Amino acid sequence: MANNPKAKKISRPARPLAFERAKGMSDSLPRDQEWRRLIWQTGQTVSELHDFYFIETPLLESAEFFESGAGSVSEESEKRLYVLKTKEGERLALRSGSCAPILRSYLEHRLVYFASPLKVFHTGPYFRHIKIKPGFERQFHVWGFEIIGEADSIYDGEIILALFDFLKALKIKNLILKINTSGCRVCRPAFKQKIKNYYRGRREDLCKKCEKILDENPFALMACEEEGCRVLREKAPIILDYLCQNCNNHLKAVLELTEDNGIIYEPNPYLLPEDDYANRTIFEIFAPPFELPVASGGRYDYLAEAIGGRITPAVGGALGLERVTEAMKRQGIVPRAKSRPRIFFVVIGDQAKKSALKLMNRLRSSGVAVVEVVGKKTLKAQLKIAERMTITLALLLGQKEVFEGTVIVRDMTSGVQETVLSERIVEEVKKRLH
Repeated sequence: MANNPKAKKISRPARPLAFERAKGMSDSLPRDQEWRRLIWQTGQTVSELHDFYFIETPLLESAEFFESGAGSVSEESEKRLYVLKTKEGERLALRSGSCAPILRSYLEHRLVYFASPLKVFHTGPYFRHIKIKPGFERQFHVWGFEIIGEADSIYDGEIILALFDFLKALKIKNLILKINTSGCRVCRPAFKQKIKNYYRGRREDLCKKCEKILDENPFALMACEEEGCRVLREKAPIILDYLCQNCNNHLKAVLELTEDNGIIYEPNPYLLPEDDYANRTIFEIFAPPFELPVASGGRYDYLAEAIGGRITPAVGGALGLERVTEAMKRQGIVPRAKSRPRIFFVVIGDQAKKSALKLMNRLRSSGVAVVEVVGKKTLKAQLKIAERMTITLALLLGQKEVFEGTVIVRDMTSGVQETVLSERIVEEVKKRLH
């Protein structure tokens, strides 16, 4: 029975892997490369059109840099940091956001002398030790824009427009901007006190988390989605009633800029920052039917001061690449597949492999994409793969062709074959492809 070729194979369960990826971390897989390629190409184009320079900061910064106030003001946010300790006792933290590292670089390298305002774009992974749920992973990737050195509302508008141009170039439809202001150091303290007073009289109706952070970070209560907190929020004070004249004028100017450029927006009085260094404009961009924001941003004029510099006006925004990809899938947007190689190199025999690699390299150096599967030993097996890939031309090289200095060119559509000199292979292939 064991020797019977027709005997039914017994399926065995896959052996568990000794190691798997860490929870909340992601792999970028080959099957997703078309999405990433499209986003990358779009980002490069939009960044160039809007005249943004590229900047990249290290994945690791001093842990004290984030804990001192550059990362956040809340104890809860400090817990989100991934902190590493070296043998020498140095404490390093994986970057959890882009604004603080970029401003640190701006101050350290005196980029004010490079451009004023400085307009930069950035992309890469960020890490936050948070509870994992759909749309909230511990590792995520962004493509962001920052403008540093100017407080004019036109730059708030330009950040929003750059993000919208990015999303529209990806063919994402039905975009909605939700926007608010968080005021400034002049008008915000009075509003914060009003919120504290409002919720202190209703502590028993708050969830445990909000009750704990009420005095430390009252703005965070406005974002809580627990049922009791959402009901209380509906009657809570809103910052629009407490804005100073300058903040009111700034918000009005930003809204006029969005209207002038045909952007649909919804005021959201409950959209407020968790960090004290943020001020004035704060926004999120949605792409229904995806429920989470695909982009967000705002102004952070006080952050440079928090990391040891002078007050430096700054505004920025970023797209979450995983969320953007999911929004595209929900809207049925499929990126165009990468153009497949039109040349398949068939290699028969060990002696032909060395010569084949040299010929393939000549073709690739001249701009001709070539694919090969030399692990398949037989001619039939390799040609079958070429047929599945709908290849235009196949080049066949065996021991006889190596000895004669020739290559067989096979038209995969008609099956017609012709022998050509290997030294003329590049021009012969290009002639047939064109």
